[in-house]
Amino acid sequence: MNNNYVVIMAGGVGSRFWPYSKQALPKQFHDVLGYGKTMFQDTVQRFKNIAPLQNIFVVTNKNYYQLVKKNIPELSDEQILLEPIGKNTAPCIAYACYKIAKVNPAANVVVTPSDAAIMQPSVYEGQILKAIQFASDKDVLVTLGINPTRPDTGYGYIKFDIRDKSPIKKVLKFTEKPTLEVAQKFIQSGDYVWNAGIFVWNVSAFIEAFELHMPALHHSFNDAKEYYFTPNEHTYITNIFNHCESISIDYALMEKAENVYVIPSDFGWSDVGTWKSVYELSAKDAQGNAVSGNVKTYNTTNCIIKTSNKTLTVVNGIDNCIIVEADGVLMICNANDEQYIKKIVDDIKNIENGKYI
Repeated sequence: MNNNYVVIMAGGVGSRFWPYSKQALPKQFHDVLGYGKTMFQDTVQRFKNIAPLQNIFVVTNKNYYQLVKKNIPELSDEQILLEPIGKNTAPCIAYACYKIAKVNPAANVVVTPSDAAIMQPSVYEGQILKAIQFASDKDVLVTLGINPTRPDTGYGYIKFDIRDKSPIKKVLKFTEKPTLEVAQKFIQSGDYVWNAGIFVWNVSAFIEAFELHMPALHHSFNDAKEYYFTPNEHTYITNIFNHCESISIDYALMEKAENVYVIPSDFGWSDVGTWKSVYELSAKDAQGNAVSGNVKTYNTTNCIIKTSNKTLTVVNGIDNCIIVEADGVLMICNANDEQYIKKIVDDIKNIENGKYI
């Protein structure tokens, strides 16, 4: 386990979960599913049998340092990598991997979001260990793909070589969020999985691939290696983030590299990306309502209702709605229109200097 490292990306805002998730307290630091722990804490705990706690690194927004420490006090400051500005996933993953490479050039690195739900953690653990074993001594980049259950247009898709009968398959193509018609064809073909944004590689393989496909960004993080784990680290990282392009790891590396492999998996994964996905994962009453808070319902069906305990919320005669109350905001939205929540957030940004965002 000493060669195994984990990079947890925890810098997002989760605007689709407004008003429950806000800039000051984004969704990964909430107990979204009522487990008694935040999504971030759940993510850290998921790796207890894979890597020692001192080998877990968190990349997050500079404003979330205290939230990370509050959630996992055992993390040292050296393990909390603060982004001065969000530049998508490629720079944040590179920052963590180049820093890990300085302390352990033989490191096996798992990269994961902080806000996904895993309903079968033991199966997930087994798949991660399988990926680590495969990648530890090979020049490969591995990703865990999710066997799709529906033609969802909100996910990226990974095409693999269906002729390959081994459990770890060569990736042929990445496709970002297709149309419904295209997604249906992907599902029917049987050789596509959802892109969950979970990656595994040996750090030397990552750096070699990053140097090939993102040479400018490689040189920036490689040139800063003498400053990692020193008081000057933040200064040099700030300069890099202020000048580098904003790009995802998929566009920067995974779609370009030829040594990418995927493990088709099924471990009860959900990106918990929308209120509807929270509803699907939540316990429901006899009327199909997922209720949390001080709530009384009458003639109400198929709703997700999440409020604080301070306010008695009475709901009558409503069907298929999202009702959320938090920090002075009450939102009522038809569940079929949840894609408008991001637009609503954009509209509200300018109200009272953004106090509601």
